[in-house]
Amino acid sequence: MTGFEFERFLDDLGPEKTIYLHDPRSGLRAILVVDNVAAGPSMGGVRMAPDITTEEVFRLARAMTLKNAGAGLPHGGGKAGILADPHTDEKERLIRSFARAIRDLGDYIPGPDMGTDETCMAWIRDEIGRAVGLPRVVGGIPLDEIGATGHGLVACAEVASEFCGLDLNGATLAVEGFGNVGRPAARLLVERGAVLVSASDSKGAIHAPDGIDVHALEEAKEETGSVTGYTRAKAVAPESLFTLPCDILIPAARPDCIHEGNVEDIRATLVLQGANIPATEGAERRLHERGILSVPDFIANAGGVICASVEFHGGNENAALEEIRGKIRRNTRQVLEASRDRGVLPREAAVALARRRVEEAMTLRRSFR
Repeated sequence: MTGFEFERFLDDLGPEKTIYLHDPRSGLRAILVVDNVAAGPSMGGVRMAPDITTEEVFRLARAMTLKNAGAGLPHGGGKAGILADPHTDEKERLIRSFARAIRDLGDYIPGPDMGTDETCMAWIRDEIGRAVGLPRVVGGIPLDEIGATGHGLVACAEVASEFCGLDLNGATLAVEGFGNVGRPAARLLVERGAVLVSASDSKGAIHAPDGIDVHALEEAKEETGSVTGYTRAKAVAPESLFTLPCDILIPAARPDCIHEGNVEDIRATLVLQGANIPATEGAERRLHERGILSVPDFIANAGGVICASVEFHGGNENAALEEIRGKIRRNTRQVLEASRDRGVLPREAAVALARRRVEEAMTLRRSFR
């Protein structure tokens, strides 16, 4: 990245630091961005994928700043990316090497993300004494196990459905990324009467207009490693999931999966952004122009970080679920009311809300004056 390219990511909020980590002994290559710590130490996940870029980590760290501020948490935003295949046999070695490399960076609290899980966080805590999203056996609230982000998406859907005239009972649902986020979200929405019609993962996608048995789909994925193991639905190209008819679309995997190349073909009424930065700026604007309600990522998918914060501050699982429901319902309503009343995109309303909270925190810190 050239100096000019770096400059375009700098603004009045951050980032505070960008660090490249390399350990030739373990093979570790990683990127860490601490964006803003005015409200407290940064908190954000450790992503593991072979194609992570600095720009991706920058954008994700800023999303965490906004997410933590939007949720009213005493934390700033940060993010880390380890450049490696998450299925490598060297995973524990790389995770532990990463942990040792960030030992002295106390303003960053790591949590699980795409390619990492509660076990990875236990390895990190074993090395440096700090991590969130830990296994229950070591006193954590395993946010993936309890489906924390999924619970938040359902709370968001309950409020957002009022703003787009959608009845969740009978609403058809498509989930891109049937994993730690999409899987519990699908199950919980089906419990509220929604009908799952499409699902995908990294190995393929399926579609059944008359509905997919979500519990049977979970069993098939456990047995075969993919949603394509569910035989009572038609296999389809993963990218076609965005063009299939549905009432609710949940992108819950990689960034920018909704973009200018497919946004015109999206046929949903409501988009719940389960992944971080799943839509490009232009695509979000076009969804709004087409009358499709898209709830921004850092409002809709904040359940995981809310759970992590409750864990970090000594709370239990019941307290975490209560906080998730209360905060996400309140913030979704506040953002969508502002969007409607001011005639702006939901993201513009959400960013304004979060920025006000970050800027207020910055006025109280001598280092930001």
